[in-house]
Amino acid sequence: MFRLSHYMQQLVNPTPPRRRRGPVRPVVIWNLTRRCNLKCRHCYAVAGDRHFPGELTSTEAIAVLDDLAAFRIPALILSGGEPLSRPDTLNLARRSKSHGLYTALSTNGTSIADGYADQIAEIGFDYVGISLDGIGATNDWFRGQKGAFDAALAGVRACKERGIKVGLRFTLTTDNAGQLPDLLQLARDEGVEKFYLSHLVYAGRGNKHRCDDTDWSVTRTGVDLLISQAWRAAQRGENFEIVTGNNDADAVYFLQWATERFPADTITNLRAHLEAWGGNSSGYGVANIDTQGVVHPDTYWSDYSIDSVRNRPFSEIWEDLSDPMLAGLRLRPRPLKGRCGMCAYKSVCGGNTRIRALQLTGDPWEADPACYLSDKEIGLAENEDQTTRAEVTPFRGHRHDPTHRFV
Repeated sequence: MFRLSHYMQQLVNPTPPRRRRGPVRPVVIWNLTRRCNLKCRHCYAVAGDRHFPGELTSTEAIAVLDDLAAFRIPALILSGGEPLSRPDTLNLARRSKSHGLYTALSTNGTSIADGYADQIAEIGFDYVGISLDGIGATNDWFRGQKGAFDAALAGVRACKERGIKVGLRFTLTTDNAGQLPDLLQLARDEGVEKFYLSHLVYAGRGNKHRCDDTDWSVTRTGVDLLISQAWRAAQRGENFEIVTGNNDADAVYFLQWATERFPADTITNLRAHLEAWGGNSSGYGVANIDTQGVVHPDTYWSDYSIDSVRNRPFSEIWEDLSDPMLAGLRLRPRPLKGRCGMCAYKSVCGGNTRIRALQLTGDPWEADPACYLSDKEIGLAENEDQTTRAEVTPFRGHRHDPTHRFV
């Protein structure tokens, strides 16, 4: 995750970069269930509104949670499917908070206003992320259910009324890129504190629909808008945080934006902060436990399993680097190939999202096909007139009809 607003602050109020001290513990995204009342086009969990056998029992889940707390992870994100469809999710959240863990909920938001809002407030969730994929009918088409937008927005408002920190989560695709300005405005109008833009990852239904990924020029336009919004908020001291995920080229693009506008010493400090962060952290600063208890480098690596918490504790699995993929993801620099291997900004983006390279080439160390920067921008091209990659379209998506039948 690239915390755009956080690093934007380094242009307004620069501070010395801080290096990590001690062992790095991962933020754990825990998919508690695959059950979900919606059927989103790009769902990486391939969720559905039915029972899925083999999910961790309450007893097993409590043991996992206690191990995570003892391992001193920095944050736990409870996800799904729709996590609120699992009967013991809120009890697990209470236990997480009793351990002192930063506890967040990743939800479609449609059921919050129908009885969960008070419990979420009582538990004291540190953050609730609610996913939207557009305004009105666009969101409903993506989510496979009429009325999903209105129900999610009601969930946002119920959280705000109870003083719960809430954010909007938005996955950018060909079919909804034009509504990004409207979603940002909606976030501001509703007093939402955080806006998260996720680039499409080719996993689950997202892999099936990867033709919906945006052209590079559209991606750049979207990131330009986020940068302008983050800069406005930083200048005005507004409480509005913008983050992006699943395309760490965003950090390089932001660094180059800043380089055109700020003095060299400011840019040197900014780059030092970005290198201290290090870009993509799958298998290092991020981990995933799926509904069956299987551990993955992150939520999009469902086809690559490290081990199961039914075999041994997460803390033991995560510290064991005999797994070659986990060991490779921990390397700095990673053993990257192609454009990513030659890139002058590897120390900033960390090689971007490795799962896309694995899905398209079978090799996790090949170039990320969603990097929208030109060869020249990453220090490879010498010819000033060379056509940039942003002028070439990798995938051609289709425009949708919001009246399309729901399936």
